[in-house]
Amino acid sequence: MVMQVSRQSRLLAVLGLNLVLVVGLVAVGLGAHSISVLAAGGDYLADSGAIVLALAAIWLRNKSASGALGHRYSRAPAYAAMINGGLLLVVLGSVIVGAFGRLVRHSSPVHGLPVVVAGGVAAVAMVLGALILQADSVQDDDTHSDRVNMRAILLDTAADAAAAAGVMATGVIILATGGWYWLDPAIALIISVFVLYHVARLLRDAISALRTHTA
Repeated sequence: MVMQVSRQSRLLAVLGLNLVLVVGLVAVGLGAHSISVLAAGGDYLADSGAIVLALAAIWLRNKSASGALGHRYSRAPAYAAMINGGLLLVVLGSVIVGAFGRLVRHSSPVHGLPVVVAGGVAAVAMVLGALILQADSVQDDDTHSDRVNMRAILLDTAADAAAAAGVMATGVIILATGGWYWLDPAIALIISVFVLYHVARLLRDAISALRTHTA
């Protein structure tokens, strides 16, 4: 039981990091006119949904084991994940349309320094998150799905650190060249591909969970 609480604590810590970054990146993205920073915020929002789903799975398994949860409530996390995925697709569509629009019309000026700072802070936070998750131990009652899910969240967090470093590099290049604003929407499109992958996997897991409960 101690190990289970420890895992939940780690997931909650990384969830907290993601949510703080979402708010901060959206604020910086709007202020700096950077669509790549906004795309990174969407990426962290997608990861937050996956972590919430993992936490819900742990909570439901504990409740089911104690007989304190009715069957009808076991589908709630899957429905929530599908709603979250649908909202993320709307956000992702807006980012992609905006990025293509900037590339076609030639990008508007982007403030490089806030992009550098936001990317650097996000990269450090995600490295910290990866270290927190990496410290998680295999539990006796872990299923193969549990291990795969935790590893996926760890890899996603590490990938987010790399994406944040890319955003930071974009800001550095914009500062150094005094231009190259087209790089910002180009990076946003690349990040959008990663977000789309995360959303697709979130929806896949939700649908799989619903089929399991229906069977």
